[in-house]
Amino acid sequence: MESSQWVNPHQPQTLSTGVILCYIQGVFAILSYPTLGPWAFAILVGLVAGGFGVANEKKWGYVLAVATAALQIAVVLFKAPQHGGFGNLNVLITLAFDVALVVLLTHPQSRSYQRTWFK
Repeated sequence: MESSQWVNPHQPQTLSTGVILCYIQGVFAILSYPTLGPWAFAILVGLVAGGFGVANEKKWGYVLAVATAALQIAVVLFKAPQHGGFGNLNVLITLAFDVALVVLLTHPQSRSYQRTWFK
């Protein structure tokens, strides 16, 4: 019987850090519901499900995590002018973490591991 795991310590550091950041950003997405609106729930579900899929070495999880992280960047860029633009420190910090997640998931080491081991 195959067991599921939330974090896989055998994956490269970039990928396992990306999984943890998926979970953290999913929680912060739902906490920032007033800012993100209905996108917050989609981001929460996408990041948590994607992180869980990546931890269990599923290709659908990797695709979902990267797509949701990119969606999150697009939503923040779209909503930034409504919240003070890029002069607002909160917007800049949010954007920095969103970009960091995409970079961790699409890092060459993460992509190589995903192509080799994910089913």
